[in-house]
Amino acid sequence: MAMEAQDIENLLRASFPDASITITDLAGDGNHYAAEVIDESFRGLNRVQQQRAVYAALEGKMDGPAGELHALALTTKAPE
Repeated sequence: MAMEAQDIENLLRASFPDASITITDLAGDGNHYAAEVIDESFRGLNRVQQQRAVYAALEGKMDGPAGELHALALTTKAPE
């Protein structure tokens, strides 16, 4: 089952309300996206910690073969 970019943004926005979030559909199939999330809460965290926070915000949508979202290329960072 495919997801819309807006659905992904809504999930991320719930956990990162003040973030700059950009979602790009990479393949036009609703399954392969890139997301850039820039949020102050990432300051002091390493990249793995930042990305774990983003995956947690997705509420299981990427879990296993039955997940609604197949691939998500992440860019995370604190604002400059």
